[in-house]
Amino acid sequence: MKQIWKRNIVAATVLLFVCGAVYLNWKYASSVADPAADQSGKVLGQSTLVSGDNGGETGTEGENIDTEGDSASTSGDYFATARLTRQQARDNAIALLREAAESESADKEVANEAAAAIQVLAGYAVAEAQIENLVTAKGYPQCVAFMGDSSISVVVSPAGETGLEAADVARITDIVLNETDYTAGQITILEAE
Repeated sequence: MKQIWKRNIVAATVLLFVCGAVYLNWKYASSVADPAADQSGKVLGQSTLVSGDNGGETGTEGENIDTEGDSASTSGDYFATARLTRQQARDNAIALLREAAESESADKEVANEAAAAIQVLAGYAVAEAQIENLVTAKGYPQCVAFMGDSSISVVVSPAGETGLEAADVARITDIVLNETDYTAGQITILEAE
C-alpha cells in the first residue's frame, strides 16, 4: 500500500511539473504572439537605433527606429524562445523523472515507469526535430512543433506574403502524418504572425 502511495505521489508531482511547464509555455507563447498584450506599448523584437540613419524615420520620442526586419526578428525570436522554453520544460521533467527513478526509496515499478516516461519524452524531442527540419526543407522559414500524448501543434512561419494556404496545410499535415502516429484530427497547424 505504501509503495503504491509513493508511486502515485511521484507520478502526480511529475505530471504537475509537466502541466505547469506546458501552461507557462502556452502563456508565454500567447503573449509573444499577441503584441497588444504587452503593456509597455512596444512590440517585442522592435529595435531602436542609438545612432545611424534609417532614412529619417523616427519614433515617438524622436529616436531612430529600424523598421527593416521587425516582423522577421519578432518571428525568429518567437521560434527561438518557443524551442528554448520547450527544451527547458522537457529537461526539468526528465530531471524529475530521473530523480524519482534513482531514489533509494523508489521501487522497481516506479523506476520502470520513470524510464518509460523519459523514453517517451526523448522520442518526442527526436520527432519534433525531424518534423521541424522537414517543414523547413519544404521552404518554410521557421517551424516549431509541440508534441503531446494525444495531439501535436506545428507553428509555421509562412513562406509567402499570402500566409498559409490549403496546399501548405496539406503539405505540413502530410509530413506530420509520415513522421508520427497521429491522425489528421490530432494535428493543429498554426501560422506565426
